Amino acid sequence: MKHEEITKKIIGCAFEVSNELGAGFLESVYEKALVIALEQKGLSAQPQQPIKVMFRQKCVGDFYADIFVEDKVIVELKAVKSIAPEHQAQIINYLNATGIEVGLLINFGNPKLEYRRFTRKMNMDAQDRQDKSKNLFN
Repeated sequence: MKHEEITKKIIGCAFEVSNELGAGFLESVYEKALVIALEQKGLSAQPQQPIKVMFRQKCVGDFYADIFVEDKVIVELKAVKSIAPEHQAQIINYLNATGIEVGLLINFGNPKLEYRRFTRKMNMDAQDRQDKSKNLFN
């Protein structure tokens, strides 16, 4: 699996946060706690990273991913009763917009942590992926 070592560490940190804080807080609380846990494990974690959606070299939308880890994995957090199809679509869209290949959707909204791993379909040529990576944080 692509970036398996990183995703295992992220999931481990998410379980630590869930076990220590429990359910019931706002998403932003879990985001801050997860960034701390990731950094303490030696991972680079950038919260609230902008994502530009491009169409014919024009920006047609701006979004913010909850956490970029090691510039290789997008982590989208939720604090809801259950993961809905629109949450899954959100992480898939982030992967497609950035060219990042792996994403995690993590839900802290229940006493039992819920997470799902997503990979981007490899339907873009290498140059297109490289161009998107250059524009990731612009």
